[in-house]
Amino acid sequence: MLLQEKQKITSLQYFKGTFCWRKETEGLCEEAFGTKLRELKVIIWKMAEGGSVNMETLHESFKKFAAYGDTKASGNEMTGKNWAKLCKDCKIIDGKAVTSTDVDIVFSKVKAKTARIITFEEFKNALAELAPKRFKGRIKEEAIEAAYKLIAGKDPASIGVTKVMKAAAVDRLTDTSKYTGSHKERFDQGGKGKGKTGREDTIENTGYVGAYKGAGTYNEKAKEK
Repeated sequence: MLLQEKQKITSLQYFKGTFCWRKETEGLCEEAFGTKLRELKVIIWKMAEGGSVNMETLHESFKKFAAYGDTKASGNEMTGKNWAKLCKDCKIIDGKAVTSTDVDIVFSKVKAKTARIITFEEFKNALAELAPKRFKGRIKEEAIEAAYKLIAGKDPASIGVTKVMKAAAVDRLTDTSKYTGSHKERFDQGGKGKGKTGREDTIENTGYVGAYKGAGTYNEKAKEK
C-alpha cells in the first residue's frame, strides 16, 4: 500500500516550501518514505485546517482549568479532578472512544510517580495518549491537533455558577418574611431582630391578663369617671 501511495505522490512538486517531492523521496527506503509521507500529510492537513493551534492559547486554558475551584492555585499544575473536568467540559470524553476511566488511567500514567498533579508538558503528553483514541482514523499528529482545538480558548463551564447558587441559598435563609413558628417571633415586620424579647418569654407584673389589648388604660378610664 505504501509503494502504491508513493507512485501516486511522486509527481507532486510541493513539499516543505520549495523542495520538490520527487527529489525529497528519491532513493528512500520504504520506512523512510513512510515518515516523509506522514510529514506531508500533516502539512497538507494544517494548510486545509488553517494552521496549528496557538500554544499560548492552549496554555491559558490549561491554567484556567488548573486553578478552577482554588483561589490560591497558581494554575501551573493540574489535579486529577480538574483534569477530568477539562476532559468533560471540552468534550475529550465522548463516552464511547474516550471514557472517564480512560482519562483517569492516562493521568496516572503521565504524572510523576509520587505526584498528585501534572504540569503543562505532562498535560500535553496525556492528550497525546488520548487523541488517537478520540479521533480514530486520523494520523497521530492530526489527532493531537484536533484535541488541542477542543481545548484552546475554552474556560471551565461552571465559572460563576457556584457563587450565584450560594447567594440564592443565603438569600432564602435570611429572608425573615418566610420564617415560621418561634423563629418568626424573633424579628419584627422590618426584619430587625427583637433581641432577648424575641427569644425568651417574659412575665410582666402589670395586673392585666396576658395579651389583653386594653392594658395600661385603667387609670385613664378612672379619671374620666
